[in-house]
Amino acid sequence: MLTFFRNKAMSRKDEKIRVLITIPRALYKKVSRVEDEETLKSFSECVFNPLDRNLTEEELSQLIVDVDGCITSWGSPRFTEAVLNNANRLKIIGHAAGSVKPYVTDEVFKKGIVVVNAASTIAKPVAEFTLAMILNCLRGIPKYVEAMSRRAWSYRDQKSFTTYDLRGKTVGIIGFGAVASELVKLLKPFEVDVIVHDPYVEPSQAAACGVRKADLNGLLSRSDVVTLHAASTPETRHMIGEKELRLMKPTAYLINTSRGALIDENALVKALKEKWIAGAALDVFEQEPLETSSPLYDLENVFLTPHVAGGSDESMRNLFGTIVEDFKRFFSGEKPVNTVLYERLKVLA
Repeated sequence: MLTFFRNKAMSRKDEKIRVLITIPRALYKKVSRVEDEETLKSFSECVFNPLDRNLTEEELSQLIVDVDGCITSWGSPRFTEAVLNNANRLKIIGHAAGSVKPYVTDEVFKKGIVVVNAASTIAKPVAEFTLAMILNCLRGIPKYVEAMSRRAWSYRDQKSFTTYDLRGKTVGIIGFGAVASELVKLLKPFEVDVIVHDPYVEPSQAAACGVRKADLNGLLSRSDVVTLHAASTPETRHMIGEKELRLMKPTAYLINTSRGALIDENALVKALKEKWIAGAALDVFEQEPLETSSPLYDLENVFLTPHVAGGSDESMRNLFGTIVEDFKRFFSGEKPVNTVLYERLKVLA
């Protein structure tokens, strides 16, 4: 059996709320603040993962006994039927990260266990990063930075690409969830025309956010910038392929800070090489880490980042606190703010 760390202020005989934190120590330090841990301890008995790694399914099954709430993050084992058979008191699961799809199962929802996540906390920094990449593409900022690192002042007069302003452009957003909603707010000062494609969003919902709905083909052909924020589902896999890329303007840019599987990378490489589009900025890839043999590394009209849009070091430390606040609400009889609804699960990123 595993031994585990429990805050001594609470004893089992007090029948206090018990919360299991499965997050490994190193990751826990990155996603939490001392004050948030103190808040959690103020209303619950905390059981911490004693290991420097994620728990196995068997270890989670051992520790989940007599636990009322469980807080997870990246790399957690799945809440399988075997785990849930031992979860005799489990009422709520909080994921101190974004997508819960790899971790929660249908059985979790069937048992009436509430699920919350920190996607709302992640949405803001992803939106900021997306805006930064849009500006990087339109103005070629990273290329100038790289040139100056080579002391090549003359690069500004020798460059072979055209730069553009964001103001007044048409921005097409595919997938209109939390990140896209935050991005729309950030885009407002630039006086852009925002069009969105999302089959699960009504035109009235889009209009309430100051944007207009469009079909996918229309969005691709009209947009100066296309940015992806859809969930990864069987329906959205390779939704941007050769046909779609050929619909885009030759001056347009493609941004992906959502899920790598949304783009057919082979088609994108061809589009970039043959200049069907002006360029792209990719933070996510179908296979991660991106293989060193990928032809994407060799292209001059694509900016690549290693899946870092999800948050700065500063915002990462707020993830645990987002879950703690929802646990506090839940165990006080209030409705959590960040509940993941089962019927919405398939369309969430």
